[in-house]
Amino acid sequence: MADKSFLVRKAAVLGAGVMGAQIAAHLVNANIETLLFELPGDADNPNANVTKAVEKLKKQEPAPLSVKAKATCIQPANYDQHLELLKDCDLVIEAIAERMDWKRDLYTKVAPYLGEQTIFASNTSGLSINQLAEAFPEVLRHRFCGIHFFNPPRYMHLVELIPCKTSDADMLDHLEEFLVTYLGKGVIRAKDTPNFIANRIGVFSLLATMHHGRAFDFGFDLVDALTGALIGRPKSATFRTADVVGLDTLAHVINTMRDTLPEDPWHPYFAVPDWLQGLIEIGALGEKVKRGVYQKIKNEIHVLDRAEQTYRLSAAEVDEDLKRLLKYSSPAEKFAALHSSQQPQAQFLWSIFRDLFHYCAVQLETIADNTRDLDLAVRWGFGWNQGPFEIWQAAGWKQIADWIQEDIAAGKP
Repeated sequence: MADKSFLVRKAAVLGAGVMGAQIAAHLVNANIETLLFELPGDADNPNANVTKAVEKLKKQEPAPLSVKAKATCIQPANYDQHLELLKDCDLVIEAIAERMDWKRDLYTKVAPYLGEQTIFASNTSGLSINQLAEAFPEVLRHRFCGIHFFNPPRYMHLVELIPCKTSDADMLDHLEEFLVTYLGKGVIRAKDTPNFIANRIGVFSLLATMHHGRAFDFGFDLVDALTGALIGRPKSATFRTADVVGLDTLAHVINTMRDTLPEDPWHPYFAVPDWLQGLIEIGALGEKVKRGVYQKIKNEIHVLDRAEQTYRLSAAEVDEDLKRLLKYSSPAEKFAALHSSQQPQAQFLWSIFRDLFHYCAVQLETIADNTRDLDLAVRWGFGWNQGPFEIWQAAGWKQIADWIQEDIAAGKP
């Protein structure tokens, strides 16, 4: 049982990028004194990088700060001048770029300045917590773990808590209690596997959707029309979600899966598509630069045409019979119709659900403690109405499993 006297009175966030600054914002929303660290600026203004990041918080949508005035509660700091301030922090969250070498170098630098009770946690979205822990002196590793917020951290309910082999059990309980009680989060304990739970399943679903969308030669906008609210997922669906996340960030997560999961049966899916790499190379990184898979031109939404490599007006249409089926049928009726239909849009939906169910069943024991945790992680982290196992159960466990087996036996892609 967690010690009820445990409190996070003061915190520090290392890294003033998009995630670090927003985590700091959410901490001050909860009235926690918060330091935000970044590399030093010029000699005249060493904290310029943090100051710039905090100013951006005031303009972001959706608003990271509960009120703009809260920005003044974030205390700017830099690694050259202020490391000694870490000794008074109850919690330090590292949120720098997803580079194992950079993170480990930073840990070596800050470890001597941590207080005797300071909890140190990494906001990595998928790097190995045990490998990161090796950069700490052995005597400090019991106070180290992963604490993965989802973007935007003020609004996304999920935080994954990932222990390393030496993480103290009481420390994890303290941290979970803090995240739930003070930051209003839903906490899922994840195992130290690549991309943890939500990103592992959510990104697999994105990749399977991209794979089958290309196989059916569907435009990006049609894929999004089929994979958003129509099937109980956010209206950002697949490719709009990629734009919001950042195409460069998505590519990094895909590459993590490719490099760290060589034995995964679905490994051929774990490749950055040519069109995605092409957009990254020209700086079309998604929502943060106002151009990615989608681009707003005047008041109209345009979408990338994969074949022509130019933008066209977005005008996808979902089959009306399929709309009625998805809206009015029971789960069992819905999946029976998708499975048996020869209509391409229905076949596409069956294919992406089939792959999702199969992947979750195969990977469950290695990435999560139970189906409930996996379902909640995907619901809270990706905004789905139901998790994969909930959907599967409602549709009929045995029948869906039999159909998956039939597709495998038939060699269906």
